[in-house]
Amino acid sequence: MRSFVSYLPIVTTVVAVLFAWVIFDRYRSVRSGPHLAWWAAGVLLYGVGTVTESSVTLFGWNVAIFKAWYISGALLGGAPLAQGTVYLLLKRKTANILAAVLVPFIVVAAIAVAFAPINYGAVEAHRLSGTAMGWQWVRLFSPFINTYAFIFLVGGAVLSAFRYWKQRDSAHRVRGNTLIAVGALLPGIGGMATRLGHTEVLYVMELIGLSLIWLGYREIVRGPRIASAPQPVASLSSADPVTVSDGS
Repeated sequence: MRSFVSYLPIVTTVVAVLFAWVIFDRYRSVRSGPHLAWWAAGVLLYGVGTVTESSVTLFGWNVAIFKAWYISGALLGGAPLAQGTVYLLLKRKTANILAAVLVPFIVVAAIAVAFAPINYGAVEAHRLSGTAMGWQWVRLFSPFINTYAFIFLVGGAVLSAFRYWKQRDSAHRVRGNTLIAVGALLPGIGGMATRLGHTEVLYVMELIGLSLIWLGYREIVRGPRIASAPQPVASLSSADPVTVSDGS
């Protein structure tokens, strides 16, 4: 019998779609750079991964859904979000170079996943696990991608929180970036649990992690909490999460 945890990806999918729309709408409004476009794409792909998890829970395992889950989750779960942060932390030329390295690497990994045989002896009817991959060497791609995501997404948020901590009027950005750092870290912990066969841990961490990232984003965008009348959103166009430089 499936536990309620198996149905959490359905909730996470709804959260991801709503959050992606919020970021994309802001991108259309402020046109502040490619980082928002990368973040919107990253959150949407996050949702694609949880859609596949939901599908397996509701309808059962199949090859196409399994491989879509692995590509969208293990390969694309954090990379686009991290690349968006790269466009803030580094100069545009450097960010473009890193994107030119990251994207082909992910494409090669995705092709390997697409052509990999399936170990049907490791398949579970309503549960996803990388152990079903016939070519286990394919799973070696994801640690490199996840390390990249950790360095720039989690590391960028931690660095920004530390820098804003030194500014007396930036407590909201410290809180926001701290929430983003913790939220970005949790799915990685869930991914490690998945490698040990505990896929349900990933489902929980995905929902909590994405929710914390959204809370952190809202905390930063809304600005400091002061007694005077609230500032219009347009005045906060430069107050995007993990902002260290303008990326130019």
